[in-house]
Amino acid sequence: MTCRRVFPKAEARYSLCVSGAMHTAKETVRRLLDDLPDNASLEDIQYHIYVREKIERGLRDVEAGRFVDQDEAKRRMAKWLGE
Repeated sequence: MTCRRVFPKAEARYSLCVSGAMHTAKETVRRLLDDLPDNASLEDIQYHIYVREKIERGLRDVEAGRFVDQDEAKRRMAKWLGE
């Protein structure tokens, strides 16, 4: 996957496609662990892995065209809220 720099802050925070190169899951977790403070709990580590995976999944969805634009989201919300 090649990143288009869609979310630069998230990419920098979670080391997402910063170099455009793919990393193994093990390398990714090592980088994440290096970025966390030494006193991070197991819960903190799990949370950061979870968030990183969700961001990556969202970026893959955007790349594949699986998203709705803002106007469509507003239309759906208005219908859902009965407006």
